Amino acid sequence: MPLRAVVATQVSKTAAALSRAAGRGDGSVIGGWIGLKIDPDLLAHLASGRAVALVSGTNGKTTTTRLTAAAVGVLGRVATNSYGANMPTGHTSALAKEGHTPFAVLEVDEHYLAQVIEATRPRVVALLNLSRDQLDRAKEVAMMAQLWKTALANHPDIRVVANADDPLVVWSAAASPQVTWFSAGQRWLDDSFVCPESGHPIERANGDWWCTGCPLRRPRPQWSVEDEGVTDPRGDWHLVKLQLPGKVNIGNAATALAVAAEFGVRTIEALPRLSRVTSIAGRYAQVDKDGRNIRLLLAKNPASWLEAFDMADQAPTLLSINARDPDGLDTSWLYDVDFAPLRDRPVLITGDRAYDLAVRLQVNQVPFRHVQTFDEALQAVPPGRLEVIANYTAFQDIRAELDRVN
Repeated sequence: MPLRAVVATQVSKTAAALSRAAGRGDGSVIGGWIGLKIDPDLLAHLASGRAVALVSGTNGKTTTTRLTAAAVGVLGRVATNSYGANMPTGHTSALAKEGHTPFAVLEVDEHYLAQVIEATRPRVVALLNLSRDQLDRAKEVAMMAQLWKTALANHPDIRVVANADDPLVVWSAAASPQVTWFSAGQRWLDDSFVCPESGHPIERANGDWWCTGCPLRRPRPQWSVEDEGVTDPRGDWHLVKLQLPGKVNIGNAATALAVAAEFGVRTIEALPRLSRVTSIAGRYAQVDKDGRNIRLLLAKNPASWLEAFDMADQAPTLLSINARDPDGLDTSWLYDVDFAPLRDRPVLITGDRAYDLAVRLQVNQVPFRHVQTFDEALQAVPPGRLEVIANYTAFQDIRAELDRVN
């Protein structure tokens, strides 16, 4: 690398280490921020010489990235932004920290995908899904799909692994000459009733979908989730045993296996590595405290809340909502979430915007109790399982209460 890049890399690693030592965080942002100030091309220099996979979408990025890194690890050392810092600062910090590795698997915020493609020249890009997100700072989903489509059109050499069940993803990826389709299902449909190409309605039946006014329709997937396993392009079915909850994570595993296959990893070699993944930056972590078994689930937009309800056991459940900058300041998205599945269990609420959540639960006729602190929530439930579902900064607050459990 050029001398400036070498210096920037060393400063980045030092800043990240100091941040961790001072207890100010894991250093996954500050190191990259300082490194890019010294050398604006540092990410490109660090990515050079590595076979790179990028994983992007509205939901499931962090988990899919962790599973993909585990699968690609069959071939050798993998650099990855395992704590979910998914903008160029986080990518830079992750690559600087790991030093030279033959492979990198990076989670990418959907807004930054085009920029990170330019910097890292990836071999593979995985597109998971597109749905509405933090309304005060996220782009409208059709606009996001257009940005993806344009970015991929500029790089026809990239292998794309894309979700056949999401019309917006299919439209974004369909023009790419090298696409592998996977089917992991699509629970959240509210953002894909209208065709992004023609504006006509999307019709659905028996797992299929098609536009009523143009040729856009669901492509035939090469990888698909069936029962508790994944069927590969040869038609062979593989049982997927995960320590992560929910069918959605079998879908994330299918994506990881499809991406790893683009690097030449055989499914039978990757599966044991996937089974050893237990939690990702606190997501799905289980902690025992004061006789309660606490499980942490992150949910930051309507689609992810829907999946979190499926993962949660029928047990006392704490919901925590903040509205700080990383969460988005607008909480109106709460009215896109159906909280009815929680009616059959004790529900507690907390967080900066607990009163907004309280009104939403009243509308949904879900009984609840407001608690001021996490410790109060623990004392309010009997010994046993406590499910915790929280949006981003609320999740981090509770994770800090539990000593930043990973």
